[in-house]
Amino acid sequence: MGLEGEESAEKKMAQNCLKFLKYALITFNFIFWLCGGIVLALGIYLMMTSNYGSLLPNQPSLSVANTLIITGTIVMVVSFLGCLGSLKENKCLLITFFIVLLILMMVEIAMSVILLINEEKIDGFLLKEFEASLQKYTHSNATQGTEDWDIIQHKFMCCGVKGIDDWNGTVPLACCKESNCANRKIYWQEGCYEKLKQWFENNYLNVGIGIIVISIIQVLGMSFAMTLYCHISKSGIFFQ
Repeated sequence: MGLEGEESAEKKMAQNCLKFLKYALITFNFIFWLCGGIVLALGIYLMMTSNYGSLLPNQPSLSVANTLIITGTIVMVVSFLGCLGSLKENKCLLITFFIVLLILMMVEIAMSVILLINEEKIDGFLLKEFEASLQKYTHSNATQGTEDWDIIQHKFMCCGVKGIDDWNGTVPLACCKESNCANRKIYWQEGCYEKLKQWFENNYLNVGIGIIVISIIQVLGMSFAMTLYCHISKSGIFFQ
């Protein structure tokens, strides 16, 4: 009776642990599903109200709105797989969730390596795109591109790509330090491209912490999903 009691207690403890993993996986995936929905909604909103792809005229698909929409959709789909697979204890959904997370992690690592290796090429590419964007909207009657430039110049307190001369004398009000632009000295002199680079450099630590946190969550998600999958495959017991 003593051995049977100990075995029963150990089995109950194991089941409780697996229940915890199951409901933790459901909770976290539901939270990320909601976050993915918010990101998707934000991307749709930006697509309808602004066009930050105008800053990359030769690559319009790389707009902020498109990036948010794709990211939000992926997060929602993956989170749905994990949440439903855990809730129903479905082996097919759990293994699919694991494989998709593994693929996403491999893609993230590959993209990080590519960006690190081609940092100078990307720098030159972005500079040319910004210059092409500014030239396009200084030689046309389009308003959307200038609106996007106004937002950047006002927020980062800069003017043009490399400096105020990029506007060829038609300097927008967003370049002004004050409301009155009668004097050239009250314009922001520093170019927006260098300001953007400085902003990204100052936020490297935050970006690194974010990537590490996301990687840890992905690893935990894969571990929880595989643990549930293996237990269901081995015992066929469901924990309702």
